Amino acid sequence: MPLSDEEQRILREIETQLKTDEKFASAVSSSGLYRHSAKRVWWSLLGILVSLVAVVASLQIHFLIAFAAFGAMLGFALVIERQVRLMGRAGVQDLAQTIRKPRVKFPHN
Repeated sequence: MPLSDEEQRILREIETQLKTDEKFASAVSSSGLYRHSAKRVWWSLLGILVSLVAVVASLQIHFLIAFAAFGAMLGFALVIERQVRLMGRAGVQDLAQTIRKPRVKFPHN
């Protein structure tokens, strides 16, 4: 069933409003969609490194403390796996492309 003229007009108005909204455009851009997952992955990587240091340091104190630090490291690894799975192959590729792009372009002399 085709849209009426009034419905098409309303749809065009909505499209033009969305195109001019910069905050919305950045939120739904390919890099914006995966930014939250990428931040969680980076923080989890940091958590894994801290947990690894805690495992090594706590082995000298007590093995149960080292086991708890290892459990935290495992938890961070599961967060990374979950976020990468949620992003999917397309999300990881889009995120990698935005990371590879230079942010500042220098003029060629």
